Parts: sequence; structure tokens; C-alpha cells
Amino acid sequence: MVNKLKRFLIGRPMKSTELEGEKLSKLKALAVLSSDALSSVAYGTEQILIVLMAAGFAAVWYSIPISIAVLGLLTILVLSYRQTIFSYPSGGGAYIVAKDNLGTSTGLIAGGSLLVDYILTVAVSSSAGTDAITSAFPELHDHRVLIALVMIMFLTLMNLRGITESASFLAIPVYLFVLSIFVLIISGTMKYALGGGHAEVPELGAAVSNISLFLLLKAFSSGCSALTGVEAVSNAIPNFRQPAERNAAKTLLMMGLILGIMFIGISLLAYWYGITPQMKETVVSQIAEATFGRGLIYYWIQGVTALILFLAANTAYSAFPLLAYMLAKDKFMPNMFMARGDRLGFSNGIIFLGVLSALLVIVFDGHTENLIPLYAVGVFIPFTLSQLGMMVRWLKHKPSGWIGRFAVNTVGMLTTLTITLIFIFTKFSQVWMVFIFLPLVIFLFHRIRSHYRNTADQLRIDLAKDKPVIKGSTIVVPVAGITRVVLHSISYARSLTDNVVAVYVGFDEEDIRKMEQRWEEWNPGVRLITLRSRYRSILRPLYKFIETVEWKTAETDHITILIPQFITRYWWQNILHNQTSLLIRAYLFAHKDIVIATVPFHMNK
Repeated sequence: MVNKLKRFLIGRPMKSTELEGEKLSKLKALAVLSSDALSSVAYGTEQILIVLMAAGFAAVWYSIPISIAVLGLLTILVLSYRQTIFSYPSGGGAYIVAKDNLGTSTGLIAGGSLLVDYILTVAVSSSAGTDAITSAFPELHDHRVLIALVMIMFLTLMNLRGITESASFLAIPVYLFVLSIFVLIISGTMKYALGGGHAEVPELGAAVSNISLFLLLKAFSSGCSALTGVEAVSNAIPNFRQPAERNAAKTLLMMGLILGIMFIGISLLAYWYGITPQMKETVVSQIAEATFGRGLIYYWIQGVTALILFLAANTAYSAFPLLAYMLAKDKFMPNMFMARGDRLGFSNGIIFLGVLSALLVIVFDGHTENLIPLYAVGVFIPFTLSQLGMMVRWLKHKPSGWIGRFAVNTVGMLTTLTITLIFIFTKFSQVWMVFIFLPLVIFLFHRIRSHYRNTADQLRIDLAKDKPVIKGSTIVVPVAGITRVVLHSISYARSLTDNVVAVYVGFDEEDIRKMEQRWEEWNPGVRLITLRSRYRSILRPLYKFIETVEWKTAETDHITILIPQFITRYWWQNILHNQTSLLIRAYLFAHKDIVIATVPFHMNK
């Protein structure tokens, strides 16, 4: 039944030879890898306006020059990551660039920041999508956590089905969102041109008495949250069809162009219509209502906006497993992240991402908007390190035309470093956790690698010197009575060696006497040792006996504890039994000098 449910949810297993068919075309990759960046349109302008409103309605005109500055940074990042794609066509983005050029520790900072950012992406995006739904249907506001969790589960299952299948399905809402926003921008611009704007909107350049450079920088850094997800294409180059790097570069350029047009369009409409942030209604919702009224088109735009905000998380589902794979390959994360699942995706990474992001939504009760600054810092740290790494690369190798490339990365590094510092100084109360959490993640990476290094040292053998040691064998069989399970185990033990001993632990003298009498009557050709347990524990007397056997025979024999165990036909029948065999195995498992084996006996009723 479990296998049938699994097949229904994620589909049939795929052969390894089908991996090439899972590669993405440019249009599908644009939908999958750009959903995070494109969805930023839904909240980027709003984040700017929230900060500016501290200076009053008169300050909203500053949203236009700030949006233009964000566009300039977007251009720099697109050009910079385009260079990264051609320099590192195997993918990995900021982690590989920083590790290769700035050292392993710096690479781990970039990689750790991105992993945390991808988890935050899923949590923030699912919550933002829920906000879009509750803006249109306020009565659902109390169910925001449940809605977000359902969407996280849906995206997790879709990605477990394979990247091609999820891309085919998810591309539709992404392109519907792009089309809808372009319709909104064109319609809103036409209505404004015909005199439908806000009558009291402050003019560009109007004096604002209480505005400050600090406030403007804070608004700019908030608007830069619209740039999260730009790096995803450079991380996921292996997911593209050949020629992978060229297709990735073209996809990145398309994403930058679409994002830039939509972002500046929404910012202009928000200014023209005098939109201000509201607690229970998003900026996009207000623009759509001002343009179309609360009719069919309004609800359509809200619907596709909610969808894209949910699907923004899909970028993380594409990039997180790949980055986790690369870190695992370098022994900084558990080996399980290198394993491909039935549908050829890195299933463990997908499940891990879904579980952690769901926990964040639950902990923050669906109000993850306070995580957006932390989320943005998690992106801009790798942005900065990636640009710095590319600068070092150009200085080292100095290929043809390297000066121009160096200049682009230098501008990119200085700009992203400035944004990172702005985030830290203007929103320290919201991002201070990164200075605690990120060092802990780096420490964990090093501990994992240290474990793998120590494990390899202990498992490695000298092929010339280390040979198998031949010893005899002593087998100890714990028994609870005389049953077919015991008969099966004794028969197997005697097929291996004549040196077999059975052990029975009794709780009183009468139990022990009856067991000895029945054993003598049965006479299986194996000596029975009986032990008295004064505290009704089987484990402790058995352990002491095994230590005694080991002390006497360890030099000449391998000691094997052969545990009889019957396997019930149905899983629920296990509840009806005390599972003593499992307890014995778990208790003895830490004993390093004995072999523990189980002889299963399968019940047929």
C-alpha cells in the first residue's frame, strides 16, 4: 500500500539513462529558476514604500529614483553572473567561485548563506502568497498557516516528481503572471495618461522636510529584496540542455529584462495612483483595484500573483538540492544529499528544504515578513563574495578582455557590499541572527567534514600489509523459550560452527527450572546457560555474560550474538509484541568487539 501511494504521488521510478531527458529548455528553465526573482515584483515596491511612509505621504515620489537605482544594480548583477556562468559552467554559483578563488572558508560562507536563504525563500514566498489570497478573501486570514503549509507540501511533491515534470506544470502560472502584470502595467499607464491618476500625488523633486539619507538608504536596501533569486541560474547550470552555459546565460538575460520592466512598471503605477502600504491589502492589489475595480480582472491578477508568490519557492527547490549536492560532494554535508531519488532528483535535499521551511512558517505563525531583511542579507553576502571571487580570478588568469570583465565585477562587488552594509546598519534588529546562525552553519560544515576525514582514516587499509585474520567462531543465541523461531536460529548457528551456546534469562527459580527441564527434553545438541535476573531485566545479565565469553575467547574466536526474531505478516501486528530482539540489538550495538546478527522467521498468518 505504501509503495502504491508513493507511485501515485511521485510517479514511476526512472532509469539513470533517462537523466538527459530531465534537462530543461530555456523557456522551462526561465519559469522554474526565475520564479523567485519575478515574484519580487509583488513586494519589492511595497518594501520601499513601507520605509518611505515614515516620512509621510509626501516622500512617496522617492520610490521612483530608488527603483531606478535598484534597476541599475539588477543590470550589474545580471552582467556579473553572466560572466560567472561562462567561467564556471559546472554550476555552483557563489559557493564554487568563492571556494576556488578566495579559499574554502569563504566558499562555505557563501554556500551556507545561500542554503539558509533558500529555506527562507520557501517560507517567505509561501507566506507572501497567502497574503495575496487573504487580501482578496479577508475571511481566510485566520487560516494563513494552513494555506502556506499546504502549498509547501504541494511544491515538495511536485519537485519529487522530477524537474522536467514540475517545470512543465509550473511554467503555466509563471507566464500567466508575467502576462497579467504586463496587462496591468499597460492598462494602468493608459488610464493614468487619460487622467485617471491620484490627484494629490506629490510631484517628483518635491521638498520633504523630514527625509534623511539614512531613510533613503534603508528604503533602497528594502527595494533590493526584489533582486533575490537572480543568482539561481548560475547555481543550476547542470539542469540546462546542451550547450548548458549558453542556454543559462540567455535565460539569465531574459529574466533580467522581464524583471526590470515589471519592477519599474509597478513602481510607476504605485506613484501615479498614490498607493500607500496597507496592513491587509498589498500594493499590487491596490493598483489592480484602482485600474480595473474589484471585478473579474482584479481577482484574476490577485490569483496569479498568489500563485507566483507560492511558486517563487520553486526556485529554491531547484537550486537548494544542487548546492547541497556540491557541498556533500566536498564532504561538508551528509552523503545522503548526493543520492538521486526515483525520479532522478536529489530527493533528500527537496524533502529537507520542505520540512525546514514548513517549521519556519509554523514558528512565525505565517508572519514571515520580518524575515525578508534576513532573507535579503542571505543573498547579498554571496553576491558580494561571488563578485570578489571573480575579480581575483581575472587578476590571476588575465584572459583576453579581462579588464572590462574585472571592471564589471568590481562595480558589482562594491555595490552589493554597500547594500549588505546598509542592510546590516539600517536593519540590524532584524538581521543580527545571521551573525550567530551563519557561524554555527560553518562550524557544522567543518564538523561534518572532520567526521568524514576521520572515518576515511579509520577505514583505509594498506593493501600490502593488511590481510584477513582467520579465527574460530563462538555463537551466542539468546532464547526466550523453545519455539520454531529458536529452532530456526539454532539450526542456522550449527550450520556455521559447533561452538554454539544458548542463553536464557529467567526472573525466578521456577522459570529457570522449567526451561532447563524442557531444554533437556528437547536436546538440540546445544548447551543452555541460564541466568537469574533479580531486577526483571534481560539486557544487563545478558551483557555481563557476553563480556565473560569475550574475556575467555576473544583471542581465538570471533563472537557472534545471533538474535532470533519473528516477522509478523502485517505491520500493525508488531504492536502486539514486546520487540525484545530489537531492544537486545540496540543495547549491544555499541559493543565494538562482537558481531550482532538477526535470524528472521516470517509468520504466514
